[in-house]
Amino acid sequence: MHEERAALADDLGSLSDAGWATPSLCAGLSVREVLAHLTAGASLGPVRWLAGVIRCRFDFDRQVAERLGEQLGESPADTLARFRSVVASTTKPPLPVIAMLGETIVHGEDIRRPLGIRRAHPIETLTRVARYYQGSDLVVVAGKRVAGLRLAATDGPFAAGSGPLVSGTTLALTMAMTGRMAYCDELTGDGVDALRERGAMA
Repeated sequence: MHEERAALADDLGSLSDAGWATPSLCAGLSVREVLAHLTAGASLGPVRWLAGVIRCRFDFDRQVAERLGEQLGESPADTLARFRSVVASTTKPPLPVIAMLGETIVHGEDIRRPLGIRRAHPIETLTRVARYYQGSDLVVVAGKRVAGLRLAATDGPFAAGSGPLVSGTTLALTMAMTGRMAYCDELTGDGVDALRERGAMA
């Protein structure tokens, strides 16, 4: 997770103001706002997380928006500096570490893809994250989205499920599992249309 954060910070080091304002793959959020969200996740321990949830009356979307706003800073440079300050953080909400790793990779790609930035993630890391999402609906619906489909990576050992085939890179499979339907264009197999139709699943 620390390696993924550091790589993302480095990728954004020379980004222009226009780049920071680019819409991310997260609906309604800019590249800068998604990075602030990642900073918030690495700054929020269980006690503060619970206090915020109670204050927001269990409105989790409101909680996310408030914490994002806290970490946005006065400028894009401030946003990036805040993110760099948590690269090595071990603080997290009451979620499994693998869920936090998944958030880092998926949101990192939410940022990179619209900017035309590509990262060669370690295949071992991507495989762990893909396996996690394939069997989980925690934080983001993923397991339900690929239920009844057979997933097979073309660049690593990840394979799961049974049914119509969905095949492609481990990254593309992971991003499609988590609702980033633009990645379906990089997938092949009889199950791709079914996966695409489930894109809006919440």
